[in-house]
Amino acid sequence: MIKFGPSGNSESFYAAGFEHTEDAAAYVKARGLDCFEYSFGRGVRMSEPKACSIAAAFEKEGVEISVHAPYFINFANPDDEMAAKSYGYVLDSGKMLKLLGGKRCVFHPATQGKDSRETAVERTVERLKILKDYIYLNRLDDLMFCPETMGKTAQIGTVEEIVRFCEVDPVFTPCVDFGHVNAREQGSLKTVRDYEALLGVMLDRLGYERMKHFHVHFSKIQYGAKGEIKHLTFADNVFGPEFEPLAEALAEFKLEPYVVCESDGTQAEDAATMKKIYEAACSGKKQ
Repeated sequence: MIKFGPSGNSESFYAAGFEHTEDAAAYVKARGLDCFEYSFGRGVRMSEPKACSIAAAFEKEGVEISVHAPYFINFANPDDEMAAKSYGYVLDSGKMLKLLGGKRCVFHPATQGKDSRETAVERTVERLKILKDYIYLNRLDDLMFCPETMGKTAQIGTVEEIVRFCEVDPVFTPCVDFGHVNAREQGSLKTVRDYEALLGVMLDRLGYERMKHFHVHFSKIQYGAKGEIKHLTFADNVFGPEFEPLAEALAEFKLEPYVVCESDGTQAEDAATMKKIYEAACSGKKQ
């Protein structure tokens, strides 16, 4: 089934007096949500006992957990030593994900740097082939590793590029950040047809079984000429994108992703709003 949840904790979580990630399980469940994404954005620094404690809390509440690997991963870096660090960041995230009891590890694939786009993308593809081998060697191939579409034009991660990366091996599943796509493409996602066209490309290339349970990030994002500037909340009525047409497209294609909300401070509340919108879209299909 499709699942909805926040990336990290809303401001209301802390305002209610909660402090620990273990508390997030009941907090998320009480809002009718199904999943939660923990970020290792600044590094994988969690102890094994802490991971097991979080895993127990989330298992008790029946809330599933995913992780985001460190933000400084760059598989297009021309320096092999720096690339080796990126392998480590993903593998460390995967190992911790197993302790947490989750199945999905999101990561930013690369930055273009001074190379041509083609060179940076080709290098990323070759590095992901090596990463794939490391994933199997470390017996992490029962997990889903999700390269993410990126919001800035200098970053590697268009829809086409993410599809290509996922074609390397079935261990890679797309993470489509629709806010990033919309920001990068200067407000391209407006109608149900816009979303269906994007999803249709991915379905054609990767197949329904690969895409059925893909990973989604969603938030409204302010953008400029170079793409993403900052994440917003659902109160924004200027930049978008809107979730209603995506809900229609997901229902139409019968896709069941994790939908993780990355709103700025209202991620749990906006995730709950998305779940209601999706349920309404499904009810409309049945009538």
